[in-house]
Amino acid sequence: MFPRIIIALLAVAALAGLVFYSQWRPVDDRISGIVEADEIRVGSRVGGRVQAVHVEEGDRVAPCDVLLQLEPFDLQAQLAQAQAELAARQAEFAKYKAGLRPEEVSQAKARSQQLQAKLDQLIAGPRPQEIDVAKAQLNVAQAQLRFAEESLARVRQAREARAATPQDLDQAVAALQAAQGEVAARQEELSLLQAGTREEEIRAARAAAAEAQLAAELAEQGFREEDIASAQAAADAAEASVAALQARIEELQVRAPVAGVIESLDIRKGDMASAGAPVLAILADGRMWVRAYVPETRLNVKTGQQVAITVDSYPQERFAAEITYISRQAEFTPSNVQTPEERVKQVFRIKATLAEGRDKLRPGMPADVWLTPEDAQR
Repeated sequence: MFPRIIIALLAVAALAGLVFYSQWRPVDDRISGIVEADEIRVGSRVGGRVQAVHVEEGDRVAPCDVLLQLEPFDLQAQLAQAQAELAARQAEFAKYKAGLRPEEVSQAKARSQQLQAKLDQLIAGPRPQEIDVAKAQLNVAQAQLRFAEESLARVRQAREARAATPQDLDQAVAALQAAQGEVAARQEELSLLQAGTREEEIRAARAAAAEAQLAAELAEQGFREEDIASAQAAADAAEASVAALQARIEELQVRAPVAGVIESLDIRKGDMASAGAPVLAILADGRMWVRAYVPETRLNVKTGQQVAITVDSYPQERFAAEITYISRQAEFTPSNVQTPEERVKQVFRIKATLAEGRDKLRPGMPADVWLTPEDAQR
């Protein structure tokens, strides 16, 4: 009888302990989640037709690897034109900065002196000696004209007597015409000298002399600071244009920003890539985490807390992780939680960043987050 009582008491105690344990400690301390990683969407700022694609889905890439190439169209021609403009502007700036050479200054002074001498000559008018020379030249021309007239008369008489040829007559006529032209030119020259210099000629000569004088003074003083600054600004603007075109041409090569694996590729050779639109996605190496949702009843977790991760693909392994984010905003349980009863509850999103297992785990895998890592060993 007594042993039976003891057995009954032990059974009751065991049952009570089981009930107490089930009430105060859950069977396991885990929540479900999904493995995630950084997915980098890559595109080009310029857009254009795809000239070549160098990768396929699943390929591993390193930073700065060329993923695809866009056609340049006329960008290379624009760059060549911009570089030529830059060279011209830089040469002009260098000239302004260095100033004029000594021979250029001397040349400007000589021109100024030459134009001033011409002005002085116009103001003074013709000298008597010049008028005398012009008269003498007119007398010579008139004498040649009389000789040509007499020669023509003799040739005509000879022609009537059939002693001269038609060619002789033509030559005599031509000589007379030339002599008449020479007399007219010498007469005009003498008239101009006797009339003196016209006022409009003096005004034009005075303006040219003043302009040459100013140019000589500026050449001696060098370029103004504002001219040098303007030349430098023009050179800087041309350099910026070249840099902008070089950047656009560089954008024709779509490069990998990080190391990782090509996750998706939505473009082929000959396709049109829109400016700023992603054309492929890279699953970046490095950071990987599990996104999970903690119910209010378990909101005693903290950032920095060590947890364990398990997945169905590796049932015998657990992967160390750390809670790095806890949302401050409650939300309803997402639809991928398994039971309808759990889906109506409010939860808080957490992120458990993996410290290991990045070579085995894949984004999209279902995973369990063990808030008490020791429980994952059971």
